[in-house]
Amino acid sequence: DYEEVFAPLARIEAIRLFLAYTSFMGFPVYQMDVQSAFLYGTIEEEVYVCQPPGFEDPQHPDKVYKVVKALYGLHQAPRAWYETLATYLLENRFQRGTIDQTLFIKKQQKDILLV
Repeated sequence: DYEEVFAPLARIEAIRLFLAYTSFMGFPVYQMDVQSAFLYGTIEEEVYVCQPPGFEDPQHPDKVYKVVKALYGLHQAPRAWYETLATYLLENRFQRGTIDQTLFIKKQQKDILLV
């Protein structure tokens, strides 16, 4: 849906519970950042952009470009990134949290991985 532009956010209660649980269990907590995360999201809507200033094609000044991947600043970018990440995690045997849909859990023998 073109109008659906929000990306779900982790609830503060889920973050607190996660940190309390990891502290209680003595688990290490790691943080990461995905550089240019929005560029990895694929959009399903048809979006076109004009040629940016300084990059116009003089032979085709009215040419527009179809956007295939999300762009920083595009309203759909946060949602597209979330869907891309969620799809990857679910395909790799993670399960969505029942209370917070932004929490992904993978259990393997005695190990638990929370994303």
